[in-house]
Amino acid sequence: MSAEFFSKLIQNYVELLEDDEYYDITIEVGEDPNVKIFRAHMNILCYRFSYFRRVIASNKKDNVLAHIKFIKISPEIFQMILRYIYGGILSLNEQENSDFLKVLAAADELRLQELVDYLQKYLIENKSEWMEENFEFTQRISLQSNNLVELQQFCVDFIAKSPEKNI
Repeated sequence: MSAEFFSKLIQNYVELLEDDEYYDITIEVGEDPNVKIFRAHMNILCYRFSYFRRVIASNKKDNVLAHIKFIKISPEIFQMILRYIYGGILSLNEQENSDFLKVLAAADELRLQELVDYLQKYLIENKSEWMEENFEFTQRISLQSNNLVELQQFCVDFIAKSPEKNI
């Protein structure tokens, strides 16, 4: 017999994220005046995503609390990403449409490929009208990385079908 208790496991990991006692890394996010320091756990970050393993390894000193910085990501966006990392939860229901693209850009910077792929597809399938109305912002995000191929193709297709809107 096999039983699965994933919901409780996920709940425990999210609670661990919110616990201020047993962390071993701090992550400083944002730019003045909007800076926040998050407490996290190296094991979770390193095993969930190899990018964090490389960043943490290059910033960790012997027996010293690891500290890393991400100035291009806002604290609000990083909080959403941490919840995704710890609990597989991405809650964008109450967010502004522009936050979808900001989360996508942050996920790409952090090399969270699973999230990048999901968000590109989601945006194109569910937010294409908003992206067309806010094309300059959409295109700026899409050009930040060669990894955002689907979003870049969306922009190319939009320019081809509506060249008058891109002058």
